[in-house]
Amino acid sequence: MNLTQKEIDFLSDFKNQEKLCIEKYDKYAACACSSELKKLFTELGEAERTHLKTICEMEGGTVADVPQGISANNCCCGCADYRDEQSRQNDAFLCRDMLSSEKHVSSVYDTGIFEFTDPKARRMLNHIQSEEQQHGEKIYAYMKSNGMYC
Repeated sequence: MNLTQKEIDFLSDFKNQEKLCIEKYDKYAACACSSELKKLFTELGEAERTHLKTICEMEGGTVADVPQGISANNCCCGCADYRDEQSRQNDAFLCRDMLSSEKHVSSVYDTGIFEFTDPKARRMLNHIQSEEQQHGEKIYAYMKSNGMYC
């Protein structure tokens, strides 16, 4: 795949967004008070690593096939057992920040998809964007079940 300068610039932006999400998920998994939230953030961080790998491959001119089937949307949305209100508030802050990050990343992909000329690249970016939306859905479900989303 031959990339235009605009496509190269978007891939660089996508890569930076994925790196930031990975860093935040790693730090937030370590800071989360709930073991359920630690697990969720770790899972989402791994998904972001997969996205980063895909974007790096695209920078090199290779577009993988979009994975077949619908990815499992295992929302971890049970109520966490918080030892105190401060712990719940800590996790609520982490969730609000990551939900905001996922909204932003999804919008960056939404804009960028339209700038790619290769249909296979657009399909892959659309797949990644869909997964970013699923990440937001999982965070929202966790927040909702723990009284963190008003």
